[in-house]
This record gives sequence, C-alpha cells and structure tokens, in this order.
Amino acid sequence: MIRIHHRPRARLKKLVFDYDFGELVIRGRTTRGNILTKYAVNKITLKEKGLSTLGGRKIWFDDAVFRLNGDGRGNYLGEFAADDKILVITKNGYFRHTGFDLSNHYEDNILIIEKFRPGKVYSAIYYDAELKYHYVKRFMLEESEKPLAFISEHPDSRLISLTEVEYPRFEISFGGKHKSRDNEIIEVAEFIGVKSHRARGRRLTNYVVDNVLEIEPVVIKEGVPEPGEDDEENEQTDLPKNVPDHSAQMKLEL
Repeated sequence: MIRIHHRPRARLKKLVFDYDFGELVIRGRTTRGNILTKYAVNKITLKEKGLSTLGGRKIWFDDAVFRLNGDGRGNYLGEFAADDKILVITKNGYFRHTGFDLSNHYEDNILIIEKFRPGKVYSAIYYDAELKYHYVKRFMLEESEKPLAFISEHPDSRLISLTEVEYPRFEISFGGKHKSRDNEIIEVAEFIGVKSHRARGRRLTNYVVDNVLEIEPVVIKEGVPEPGEDDEENEQTDLPKNVPDHSAQMKLEL
C-alpha cells in the first residue's frame, strides 16, 4: 500500500490518496501498466507492507504526564495501525511526527496533538520579529520526526493564531499611531494560496497591529481553493529547513 501526495493546484480536491498494489491485475512484463494519476506528484511514500493481521490500537494522550496510553486516560487521539503517525504542534511554532509507542514522552508546550492526516491545510498568523511585521500563511505539513519550524526562527517571533478551518477569517484591530483605523477583515483563502510550511507567507498589513481575532467563516465547502495570484514576492522565500477529536481552531494570546 502506497500513499501518493499531489502537488497543490487550483480545483484539485484530492491532494492525497492511497493505492493498493493487491488490486492490480498481474500481466506480462511488457505491459505498460495502469495510470496512477494524471496530476503532478510531490512524493510517494510506503504506507503499509502487505496485510496486517492486527486490528487498530486505540490511543489516548494524558496531558497531566505528557504520555500516551491505551487505558482511556486523557484525550482520545484515534485508532492507530501500521505506519500511522501522531502530529505534535507546539506553541512556539514547531511541529514533528511520532509513532504511537506508549514509551514516547512529549513536550509541555503542546498546542495540538492529534492523529496525522496528510493533506490537511492549516492557516497561521505569526509575528516575524526579524522583519517586524505580522504574516499570514496557509500550508500543509510534511512528515518529519525532527522538529521543524513553520514560523520565523528569530527568538522573539511568535505564533499568534493557528486554525484548520478551511476558509478562515481574521479581524485585525490596529494600535500605536494607527489605532484610529477601522478594523479590517481578512478572508485567508482569498488573501493567500497554499504553500510549503517553509514559505514565509504574506504580510498581513503594513500598519501597527494591536490584536488579531479569528471570526466565524462565511464559506464552508470541500476542496482546496485556488492559490492567490498576487502573493508578494517574499512569500516564495523559504524559512530555514532545520527548524511540527480537537477543536477546529487553536489560538494564542498576542
């Protein structure tokens, strides 16, 4: 069983799918074979070898001791089998993936811990202390056992808000010399397209920000929206590579 990851593109709803070689008819060696996909592929990974004789294992996370268990203590993460992974996102803007061994130990600044779902799109707002502006980005997470940053690695940079809502909206209130400006509402899916987690993102505003609040989304439907055409140049700038059932939105205080 393999897992195919498509490259994001407009109107492509299925970014990740599995293919079972057991369903492929055996033919002669000169046969061309079947078309796996007609869309551009980002990567292909091995999901499972052969058929498992074991059922899934139910896993919980106990945030009192920061450990996994199979006894029903804490938050239920789901049923795990074969190569399923756990996603851990921390409040300082890092993520990593782990197996579901009960001996695993986790950090105490966890923002999200859940069963990893490939192809899931997150939207984040963070303050870049190096450039001294707020940025917004939409991204998917690649599998990595090593902690990777999805915001700037500057020690004073901070994650403001992280959400998995498909079409999130944020209300910006201004401060400092711009505190008299009216609040602005950003429709994230229209403001920026889905990029790599290493991309810096797009500057949220040129004005002094006092607060950013996630508000109720207007559009709720399936599919990945078309990437924005007007993303500013620095959106293509990669962040350094060496830098990870829950509610639909996670927030941090400014």
